[in-house]
Amino acid sequence: MAGCAVARGSGGAGWRGVKSDHFDGKYFFNPHGPTGNTFSNFLKWQRARRMKPWPERFDNNVPARLPGRVGDSEAYVTAINHCTFLVQLPGINLLTDPVYSERVSPVSFAGPKRIRPPGVPWDKLPRIDVVVVSHNHFDHLDLDTLAELHTRFRPKFVTGLGNRELIESRGIRDVEELDWWQPSTASALTARITFTPAQHWSSRSLIVKNTSLWGGFWIENDRRKIYFAGDSGYGRDFSLIRNRLGVPDLGLLPIGAYEPRWFMSGSHLAPDEALKAQRDLGGPRCLGMHFDTFQLADEGHGDAERELTAAREQAGIAATHFHAPTAGETVAVV
Repeated sequence: MAGCAVARGSGGAGWRGVKSDHFDGKYFFNPHGPTGNTFSNFLKWQRARRMKPWPERFDNNVPARLPGRVGDSEAYVTAINHCTFLVQLPGINLLTDPVYSERVSPVSFAGPKRIRPPGVPWDKLPRIDVVVVSHNHFDHLDLDTLAELHTRFRPKFVTGLGNRELIESRGIRDVEELDWWQPSTASALTARITFTPAQHWSSRSLIVKNTSLWGGFWIENDRRKIYFAGDSGYGRDFSLIRNRLGVPDLGLLPIGAYEPRWFMSGSHLAPDEALKAQRDLGGPRCLGMHFDTFQLADEGHGDAERELTAAREQAGIAATHFHAPTAGETVAVV
């Protein structure tokens, strides 16, 4: 029910529907790979963690300079932080997985804390028409940020099956849930948005898992195609997306939170795997995300970017073809 009380650490009631190739009637699963990890493996990781150093704070060095106008044949993507991008197409401004909170956690006083401010502050955001939310993990579905966006802009929210109740719990009304490969039905949008598969999982507690769907988003108009992967391990989905939807003009791929590999590989791309995903997508220009904002895994600050550079150079891929953007950086989609 819209406006109902949902505890901060709860994922809501989840999804109830017919079975499919990725839903057993109660829980979602990945048909071509693992679905998360076991609790015993989580405890093993926590006991053996060897976290590399991160700074307490890291200042952005690129002031955001957003385009004043987006022409009919233009598109721009601005990195804000973590997996938050501002996508600007003619007639529409869209945010991906917006997170402006200081922590990504079930509680406000503990858990992963941001070390760098968002690259586009609240007062510099343009009108936001659409918000896409890939899944319910706290570093992707930030209820405080979503509620503030609703207050300021009244955008449309698009997400995976089973997330509506959680988002509506903050008084948000215009929420559309999608299954994999399902397009948004919003007739007023000037871009087409399709929910795409990913190899990941969902949960907002240690008890209830995979009752809502995870994925990415394919965003296109008549001239440009942009693919936002959300969170994903490496698997068949990238090739399936290319075969079904084509080659994007720009891919937004995660490159961080990958150590230790024995625990993270099923759910998060390492930098070298992101290059494989780029290849599977048909070799589009790509930007990295999911790195150097919140310490979610064991690699050090800056490791994802350094490993991406090393893997890219070994593969003979130009820096202009796949790089890790700094917060506030705007890229023209061509």
